[in-house]
Amino acid sequence: MSDKIITVTSPLLPSLDEFEPLLRDIWERKWLTNNGYYHKQLEAALAEYLGVEYISLFTNGTLPLITALQAMRITGEVITTPYSFVATTHSIWWNGLTPVFVDVDPATGNLDPQKIEEAITPKTTAIMPVHVYGNPCDIEAIQEIADRYGLAVIYDAAHAFNVKVNGRTILDAGDMNTLSFHATKTYNTVEGGALICHDARTKKRIDYLKNFGFAGETTVVAPGINSKMDEIRSAYGLCNLKHIDNAIAARKQVAQKYRAALANIPGISMFAERDDVTYNYSYFPIFVNEKEYGISRDSLYEKMKEHNVLGRRYFYPLISSFAIYRGLPSATKENLPVATRMADEVICLPMHAGLTDEDVNRVLSLIKKEF
Repeated sequence: MSDKIITVTSPLLPSLDEFEPLLRDIWERKWLTNNGYYHKQLEAALAEYLGVEYISLFTNGTLPLITALQAMRITGEVITTPYSFVATTHSIWWNGLTPVFVDVDPATGNLDPQKIEEAITPKTTAIMPVHVYGNPCDIEAIQEIADRYGLAVIYDAAHAFNVKVNGRTILDAGDMNTLSFHATKTYNTVEGGALICHDARTKKRIDYLKNFGFAGETTVVAPGINSKMDEIRSAYGLCNLKHIDNAIAARKQVAQKYRAALANIPGISMFAERDDVTYNYSYFPIFVNEKEYGISRDSLYEKMKEHNVLGRRYFYPLISSFAIYRGLPSATKENLPVATRMADEVICLPMHAGLTDEDVNRVLSLIKKEF
């Protein structure tokens, strides 16, 4: 057994040589937060890179979700997915709203549009889909439903940094999109996030809400919170943006090796890769059918750990199974059969730009039971 630990993620880090001059400049400016020089630069650079017009930076990826619901004054029920990270549903709860879980499409892991429509009630005011693992949702079908019923659409695009369909960003879909720049993401600012909207007026409201509601030195226009990104992380993000394309290219090579090697292993399945999608290769999930594979997902997961390969059962368990949500009428396994099966079968394999061929081969040898 190799002593080297292969982690499921590893952060993209700028070199200290390029980061240090920016830190020295920040020290000279003595302006550490509150819409400073590097904050403004990063907002502009990300807007250009991502192909969006209005973007607001946040100190993490959860607060944009909370703020989006506030900014749109959402009430009542919000339809969402149980197959995500808990922050998706927590943002609904923190706004005093009721999450309504619907099942997912087995081909993508994303919300099933047909199930969305079946769950709409007179109390429904919004839909919060997630682009799971960076797989684009069925944006057109979701928007058609939203338009027909007069619902807002807020996308949790935490995994979907720079993902495109037919060359066009998916971050302009719906009413708002949120991003996470957590250290585990394809692009990171250590911790951080963003909220993307479609017009200057909405961006101004978002920027008020993330700064205590201040609209001037002595004017507070809303009960806002403090969720601004600081100058140090903004500068770090500017450095990382220079390297993101190379990092994604390296991730793509890893994904291609995994996909080719695992294509014909009984009991191991993967999501199909679409020709019209530009992916960011955030994650590489596989699904383990115990009957066909011969051992359970958890047995493989533990075997990997024994050999210092740290996969992740992501997303397991379902959000709907946690004590705080499992009492909801929509949280039953009977209502969520596809999501339940996926959660019971998934392992995300190590996926980051620093993986070597030797690392990838070690991971594959374990899945092929060459241990």
